Amino acid sequence: MRVGVTFAVLLATLALAVSADEEITDDEGVLVLTKGNFKKATEDNEFVLVEFYAPWCGHCKALAPEYVKAAGKLVEQESAIKLAKVDATEETELAEEHGVRGYPTLKFFRSGKPIEYNGGRQADEIVSWLLKKTGPPAKLIASVEDVKAFIEEKPVVVIGFFKDQESAEAKEFLAAASSTDDFPFGITSEAAVFSEYGLEADGIILFKDFDEGKNVYDGDVTEAEITKFVAANSLPLVVDFNHETASKIFGGEIKSHLLVFLSKEAGHYDAHLEACRGAAKGFKGQVLFVTINTDEEDHSRILEFFGMKKEEVPGLRIIKLEEDMAKYKPESYDLSESALVSFVQSFLDGKLRQHLLSQEIPEDWEKEPVKVLVAANFDEVAFNKEKDVLVEFYAPWCGHCKQLAPIYDQLGEKFKDHDSIVIGKMDATANELEHTKIQSFPTLKLYKKETNEVVEYNGERTLEGISKFLETGGIYGQAAPDDIEDEEEIDEGGDVPTKDEL
Repeated sequence: MRVGVTFAVLLATLALAVSADEEITDDEGVLVLTKGNFKKATEDNEFVLVEFYAPWCGHCKALAPEYVKAAGKLVEQESAIKLAKVDATEETELAEEHGVRGYPTLKFFRSGKPIEYNGGRQADEIVSWLLKKTGPPAKLIASVEDVKAFIEEKPVVVIGFFKDQESAEAKEFLAAASSTDDFPFGITSEAAVFSEYGLEADGIILFKDFDEGKNVYDGDVTEAEITKFVAANSLPLVVDFNHETASKIFGGEIKSHLLVFLSKEAGHYDAHLEACRGAAKGFKGQVLFVTINTDEEDHSRILEFFGMKKEEVPGLRIIKLEEDMAKYKPESYDLSESALVSFVQSFLDGKLRQHLLSQEIPEDWEKEPVKVLVAANFDEVAFNKEKDVLVEFYAPWCGHCKQLAPIYDQLGEKFKDHDSIVIGKMDATANELEHTKIQSFPTLKLYKKETNEVVEYNGERTLEGISKFLETGGIYGQAAPDDIEDEEEIDEGGDVPTKDEL
């Protein structure tokens, strides 16, 4: 009998343990997921947005209150969508399983199947994106009053006026609505609504609470062209960069940007904004005009990224995101409307040379075992056909680079007297190369003698590992083309100016 009772107690204990593993707690309305309950949460709930975060990550901290707010809004709307989070520094297996490479990473699970979240980071943007993914792509509008209420809801809304909502054009409109996450779409067939907005035939109107107030579409009614129309007209002619607009600026369809660096305190906005607006009108849909207030402490890293000093403000740069963030600098910082038009037009015509940063060559660049390279002396050193040249591309603020520094100095000492091996380093935030684009820090590249073949190192960051890489001519530890980890995003958790946060 005693054995039976003991066995029953053991079973009960095991059952409680399993139950405890599967329990899902919540933190301010956000589900807290672990390896033990992740599958249950994402399969038992039809719709779950999961944030993989790191407690130290700056972007994660900024997202946290918006994420909680979004969860609350979904509860208010009695939505079936759940918001959840995973501490990826604790749940490393989960993070690896779901391909988490930077923080925060958000994935949307529909009945257990994930897709990447690519919406904004404000509560309203999160909710809007989720409702788009789980509901009809466009809201059915039945009256003039409905239209007016719909327009009042958001700064930008898009309404399709289609007498036959089963027509080919209406379906193209709905396809565009389904693929556009940032703005609400509506659709109507009501004659009174057509009359209210002066339409006799089918049409599309984008309503907004800035600039000209609305834009009437007059192009081909295809998903691609409607999407372009929305992208071109949904932002102001000149967008001011801040935390709320960053994702729209750098995650939008327009990849060429004129960045105008101004100081509000110095009165630059009052002096130059109208000229910027005037110039921007002619480049709508081609180049996005962005103002950046350099008085904001958070924006100092952006100046640094472009190799600019505060003394250069007001200043200009063009950046092209599609080409490894290629940068272009004007001959002068003339902010008149005509000069801005000329600068942007020259860029579009392909008449501008890419602007590459370079520091001055230090007088003592060869003094230490690890040689100091800058853009101006890089080619001469790295492409010496008589030497194998290992170069560390680093960023002064990068935590991984700081950890590597003493090991790299030891490496320099080890090979300082070698006849055909040179150890060098270059600050890749202050020096740029036309032939080499650095995506993460630190990056180690070997420029091989005789052939000048370039081999990237992806092995362990130890003296032994890097030494073996050199001694085997770049065979040991070399990186596969698609196997290069983006360390910069993981490293500082938001202190790095990436495409999403410049």
